[in-house]
Amino acid sequence: MSKSFVGWPPFPQAARTATADEQLRATVHRATHTIRAKRDALVAERPDWEELRTAAAAVKDDVLRRLDTYLERLAGAVEGAGGVVHWATDAAEANAVVTELVLATGETEIVKAKSMLSEEIGLDEALAAAGIDPRETDLAEIILQLGDDLPSHIVVPSMHLNRGRIRDIFRREMGKHGRPAPDDLTDDPQALADASRLHLREKFLRAKVGITGANFLVADTGTVVMVESEGNGRMCLTLPETLITVAGIEKVIPSWRDLEIYLELLARSATGERMSPYVSTWTGVTAQDGPSAFHLVLVDNGRTRALRDELGREALRCIRCGACMNICPVYERTGGQAYGSVYPGPIGAILNPLLKGADDPQTASLPYASALCGACDDVCPVGIDITGNLLALRHRVAEGEAAVKHRVEQVAFDAMAGFMTHPALWGAAVRSAARIGVAVPKRHLPGPLSGWTDSRRVPDIPAESFRRWWARTEGGRHDGPGPHDTANEDGGRP
Repeated sequence: MSKSFVGWPPFPQAARTATADEQLRATVHRATHTIRAKRDALVAERPDWEELRTAAAAVKDDVLRRLDTYLERLAGAVEGAGGVVHWATDAAEANAVVTELVLATGETEIVKAKSMLSEEIGLDEALAAAGIDPRETDLAEIILQLGDDLPSHIVVPSMHLNRGRIRDIFRREMGKHGRPAPDDLTDDPQALADASRLHLREKFLRAKVGITGANFLVADTGTVVMVESEGNGRMCLTLPETLITVAGIEKVIPSWRDLEIYLELLARSATGERMSPYVSTWTGVTAQDGPSAFHLVLVDNGRTRALRDELGREALRCIRCGACMNICPVYERTGGQAYGSVYPGPIGAILNPLLKGADDPQTASLPYASALCGACDDVCPVGIDITGNLLALRHRVAEGEAAVKHRVEQVAFDAMAGFMTHPALWGAAVRSAARIGVAVPKRHLPGPLSGWTDSRRVPDIPAESFRRWWARTEGGRHDGPGPHDTANEDGGRP
């Protein structure tokens, strides 16, 4: 995949383009409503749903408080089972480790199971730069890779594409990378799935190296757990001779008993199913059974920075189910690409600023990509206070010293603070501003102030100030401006 989110515009700009795409809005609306209706029906089957959510949050919180201990336990168990553990502090280091492992095998084409972390760190691009052709095998990821497109959802990355566009991509691109699509390929879902299956079969049989992600890492046994709907991931982890798993350090859970909690929550929240069709687990290597070499690459890439942050620690509970996206009215209208990250939607609006920092316009805009309706809080299976986190992040952007702030904004607020501490100066300033405001067009403020009126209308200036009204109606002492005043000295509307 040659496209990336690097240099993506801030959310307001990207959303303006996305909301103008009627086909995108219709496709995303239909998909999200379908998934969330199925989710609601299956959640209603579980009278213990809230207890499961509480338990899942408690387990994750315990892990994150003692993450170093659990990671050491995990690494010891993996190595005890014949695997090799690698540690990567950032994307560059993770990409270097994986690239070196692949180059050591002498292979130039590999197969990949869906891994959001590999998309986060740009692994495909790094491998391609080293002369290695990574071929995605998850159906949605195949569509994106062949179409040189970017993901728009955590669980259904190609949600923004309809069947007709997928058919056209298969017809146009499959033959360039292996077995072509049938000449008479239609947009029937079964026909599209069959075309991808035939295209992938030769790659599975030929590949000597497979790369996967992980949904969970069981510390007690060193077991990697991956859930999927198609079975292609299982082909990636059983047929190759060398298996490489790339996972974030927050994926660890203590035991198999804890895994039971998350498997109950994940499928219902993610796809509206009682159980994921494929739950694959593997531990180290076994003679004459599966890969002969297993490598686990544990990646930080901002996670310990988020871990030091009280908000970030809670957000790291996320199990990547996508339920918050399926319920979000903002996501429904913009789709996921407007967020400029492989982690879109409400949880992405938290994770991206925490993992990357909020010192650039793209990440700093994300906490504002929410209506704060609270629906995401209700559906989160691990009880993350998403709206509370978004409000706190907004406060940091607005009140902090982030480099994304416009210099004029900072000067203006500093000046306003000085005036507001002196009532006489404040009254005079408000009167002057009101007189200017009467003469300025209400829909578009000039210069650097235009950003405010891009999405707001300047309110009408009252003909009478509050103090004058109070003096006239309540008989209070009036020490305000003269008879020609049109301003409200305290800056509020009557």
